[in-house]
Amino acid sequence: MIGSLFFIFNRLVEIVFLIPIIGIMSYFVHGYLKANMLTPAYILVIFIVSVVAVFWAIDTLIRFSATKRSALFVSFVDLLFVGAFIAAVYELRFIANQSCSHWDGGSVWVSLGPFGEYGESINNDYHLHINKTCAMLKTSFAMGIMECVFFAWTSFLALFLHSRQREVVVKETTVRRRSHSSRRGHSSGGHRHRSSSRSRRPAYVV
Repeated sequence: MIGSLFFIFNRLVEIVFLIPIIGIMSYFVHGYLKANMLTPAYILVIFIVSVVAVFWAIDTLIRFSATKRSALFVSFVDLLFVGAFIAAVYELRFIANQSCSHWDGGSVWVSLGPFGEYGESINNDYHLHINKTCAMLKTSFAMGIMECVFFAWTSFLALFLHSRQREVVVKETTVRRRSHSSRRGHSSGGHRHRSSSRSRRPAYVV
């Protein structure tokens, strides 16, 4: 029971932190689509991973009874998400040590497209908020690291649910076998008693 509550709580925390990541990355993806440019990997990877992860988290939360039955599979998939978020965070590593109060775009100024060099060349509104761009990327980077921890934790909790589920099944099987054996023993005892009663009846010879 406690393990189930912990799992549900952590799933809710994952969803709460995934939604801002999706919102932030949607802002960037929309900007690239509007400029008819390819979205760079450091934005696209974390966006796709977060979208898939939030659907997975919601599904395993809504169908929790099925989640408990397939806890080992859920644990494995959660580990895959840990790896996916590590890859996403690695792509965004350039923003980790940047100061967003006076950011100049650094090594990704060109790849920022409408939010960087291209935006400056066509004089759009996106490139004017470069510090905002930095802050949003840094926020997604931090939340991506947090999601690595959250999914690793729910993977462990799913393993715990799997072990508890197996323990319950083993106990139920043992109880059923004992009950069945008791009924058979009782039946055999009654049969022996009836046989003994028959053998004790006096034999009359005429």
